[in-house]
Amino acid sequence: MDSKIIKSLVLFFFLIQNSYAIEFNGKFIQGHFIVGKTEPGSKILIDKKSIKVSKDGSFVFGIDRDRKLDIVITKILNNEKIKVVKRIYKRKYQIQRIDGLDEKKVTPPEEVYNRIKEENKKIGIARAINSDLIFFKNQFIMPVKGIVTGVYGSQRILNGKPKWPHYGIDIAAKKGTKIKSSGSGVVTMAEDDLYYTGGTIIMDHGHGISTIYSHLEQVLVDVGDEINQGDIIGTVGSTGRSTGPHLDFRVNWFQTRLDPMTILN
Repeated sequence: MDSKIIKSLVLFFFLIQNSYAIEFNGKFIQGHFIVGKTEPGSKILIDKKSIKVSKDGSFVFGIDRDRKLDIVITKILNNEKIKVVKRIYKRKYQIQRIDGLDEKKVTPPEEVYNRIKEENKKIGIARAINSDLIFFKNQFIMPVKGIVTGVYGSQRILNGKPKWPHYGIDIAAKKGTKIKSSGSGVVTMAEDDLYYTGGTIIMDHGHGISTIYSHLEQVLVDVGDEINQGDIIGTVGSTGRSTGPHLDFRVNWFQTRLDPMTILN
């Protein structure tokens, strides 16, 4: 056989073999959560951003609600570089109208601007944590039993005014219902009274994955607490910008807001 053909075949099988060295668990759809696995010691880039890879080769990333471009995953190991390009599939989002809100919560008065700015800064810092925890690999659970009344991505119209899309799921339940931690992790925020979200807990699950629990009546944990999946962390309330008792449950990959249903399923 011609030597050029042999070299081509060797290269072909090398590329095929190495392309399967990156495994993905999740769907490449807007708002989705993807867990990856590769050889330990590999470097992984999402688009051009280097992300953390655990000692066992696990990594995680998320896809923005409105992302339209393909995503490029690059693996570098022993000076060998492999690129995987994944098409991102679009979603259709609902429109949700909510009336009866306190007008100050829809369009806040100027005297609370500084408060909101400081609270958003604290939330941003908690979401930016890039710890070595690997709890993101485990299956997450629904934090409270109830009816899902608000879904991820829906365009919110509050008191007739178009606002930001909803980036979580709303679960209606009786006031005082116990809330479980959806996954194991470490508490990075525990606040009783934020302007928009009221009683709020943020938990770090590793590699930029965090969960947020909002509108709580009681916050039963403190910053720094190590929490196991299923532990009681608070109770359902109607604090902050809310029209009734419910839990607003959210998931983030750093500043990218993800659909919580993609980590529950």
